[in-house]
Amino acid sequence: MNIIGPDALVFGVDDVAACSQYLTDYGLIPAGGGRFEALDGTAIVIAHKDSAELPPSLGSASMLRKTIYGVADQQTLSAIVDELARDREVRKLADGSIETQDDMGFALGFQVTVRKPLDLRAEAINAPGASVRRAINVPAVDENAEVRPRSLSHVVYFVPDTAKAEAFYCERLGFRCTDRLLGAGPFLRPGGTDDHHTLFMIQTPPFMKGCEHFTFHMGGPTEVMLAGTRFVNKGYQSFWGPGRHKMGSNWFWYFNSPLGCHVEYDADMDTHDESWVARQAPMSADASQLFLFQSREKWAPGGPPPPAAKG
Repeated sequence: MNIIGPDALVFGVDDVAACSQYLTDYGLIPAGGGRFEALDGTAIVIAHKDSAELPPSLGSASMLRKTIYGVADQQTLSAIVDELARDREVRKLADGSIETQDDMGFALGFQVTVRKPLDLRAEAINAPGASVRRAINVPAVDENAEVRPRSLSHVVYFVPDTAKAEAFYCERLGFRCTDRLLGAGPFLRPGGTDDHHTLFMIQTPPFMKGCEHFTFHMGGPTEVMLAGTRFVNKGYQSFWGPGRHKMGSNWFWYFNSPLGCHVEYDADMDTHDESWVARQAPMSADASQLFLFQSREKWAPGGPPPPAAKG
C-alpha cells in the first residue's frame, strides 16, 4: 500500500471563528471553505460541529471527525477499496476519494495525494570539522524571518485497544511499527514515507477516544523556537516544550488549542527504511524527551554593586 501520510485532518468545532484565528496564527494559510494549508497543501479543515457534511462524532469529547490519507496513485486507492470492502462499508465520494472507518471507529478518508513538491532550504549550521556550513557573512538569526508549517507530519490517537488498532493499520494497510512505548502504544508509518511516524496511538479508557495532538513539520529547530515564541507572544498557552523527543528525535513544542486537542510544531524527525529494527521502552518522561527547555525570567544579576560595608 503506497500510502504517503495524512493529507488533512477534519474537525467539527464549537467555535469556528476562534479555531480559524488559531490556525492562522499557528502559521497555516487560509484557503477557503474552512481549509487551512501548509506550504505543501496538506491541511486542517474545520466546520461547526453541527454541520451535516461532517462524519459522525466519535462519541467522546474529541472534535476530530476524519483523517484523510494521501496515496501515491489511483492503483493504490483501488487496492485499499478492494482490501477494506471485504468487511466494512467503503463509500466513494464525489471528489474521487473514499471514506470508511478503522476498527476503533475513526473515520478514514483516502485520496490521491494533494501534496505539492517543496524545494526549500533546510536549516544550516556551522560546526567545526563539517564541510557543509552556513554561508559566510550570513547570520543564523533573523527575528523577522517568515516561518510557515511545511507539511502535515503526524496525528496521535487516544484508543481503547492499541493492539487491535495496530493490527488494522499494519495488517490491512501495510503500516510498520517503527518504535514502541510500552504502556502507551506504537509509532507507525505507512509504506509511502520514510518518516519515523505519521500515526502514534496511546492506550486510554474508551471515554477519552479521539485526537491527542497533531503537528506540522517546520524547516528546523530554529523555526520551531521562533514560531513557538511568536505563538506564546500572541497569548496562546504552551503545554509541553520546547524540547526534543527520543523516539523519532524530532524537536517539539506543544500548545493548547480550541480544537479539543494539543497542537505541535516539530522539526528534524528521523527517517527509516525496512532494515530498521523497532525499539521499545517503558512509557515515561525519560523515554519521551531527551531534553526539555524551560524559560527563565532572570538569568543575570542587575543593578549597581552593593554599597561597601562600613568599617
